[in-house]
Amino acid sequence: MKFLRTLGVIGLLGLALEASAQDNGLKIYISADMEGVVGAVTGEQLAPGGFEYERFRQFMTNEVNAAIDAARAAGATEFLVSDSHGNGQNLLIEELPDDVMVVRSWPRPLGMMEGIDETFDGVIFTGYHASTANTRGVRAHTMSSANITGLRLNDIEMTEGSMNAAIAGHFGVPVILVTGDDAAVAENQVIIGNIEGAVVKWSNGFHSATTLTPEAAYEEIRVRTNSAISRIEDFEPYVLDTPITLELSLKHYMPVETLAYLPNVEKVNSHTIRFIGEDMVEISRFLRVATGYSICLLYTSDAADE
Repeated sequence: MKFLRTLGVIGLLGLALEASAQDNGLKIYISADMEGVVGAVTGEQLAPGGFEYERFRQFMTNEVNAAIDAARAAGATEFLVSDSHGNGQNLLIEELPDDVMVVRSWPRPLGMMEGIDETFDGVIFTGYHASTANTRGVRAHTMSSANITGLRLNDIEMTEGSMNAAIAGHFGVPVILVTGDDAAVAENQVIIGNIEGAVVKWSNGFHSATTLTPEAAYEEIRVRTNSAISRIEDFEPYVLDTPITLELSLKHYMPVETLAYLPNVEKVNSHTIRFIGEDMVEISRFLRVATGYSICLLYTSDAADE
């Protein structure tokens, strides 16, 4: 019995040491989009059915792995990855490390940041793009190029990156790195602030870029990730004053008309609604409803003709 008790104590001690080692490591959230992936310039690379889509799923996965490898080498021990593009089922999950968890498909209350919470030390955005207000970025849009023409929080024109940074900021977690084209990196750095940027291509327009080769892009991401992790204490969460005012401009009038029937939604003009949320969680949930409803209407009514 004494021997068994000793084994039990040793086992518990081992578990405690393992937990302590885990606690001492960094926990990193990665939100992976695709328009900003190396070489991506048109829909042929970005959606099922495109003749280059399968190759670019591989590039997207490789960029995430480059960030994970560099972050792990610099001291990170735990990762959650959000497949944040299109149908949310793009990453080749069998090629990610075995200890990585992955968020897939939609809908999700926190969208591209589902699963973020106070336990994370930093956020990395891979494959990100510029906003719909940007005149330069490759495939520049905010959430939906077919549906949304503007998204402002507290009178600030948002990128997907800055909006997701504000969700992370709600939980006190800073963004430390964004990868994508030069326009996306610059725009997000202006709004979010002092974050690392890995430029993998330079925009020539909406459907054109001068790009690194894939291996060169992965190396750039590894270098910038290492730099970000090494100075992770320098980054501050991106936090918006509350309550938060959302102004959402949509391409079609019908969802604006009908969403404004809700008591907490104001119609600003024929294509814009205003909603005031207590915090970014409430804003995110409302956006899932508003954009999901808008897309449904787009395909089930004659609003698409307006």
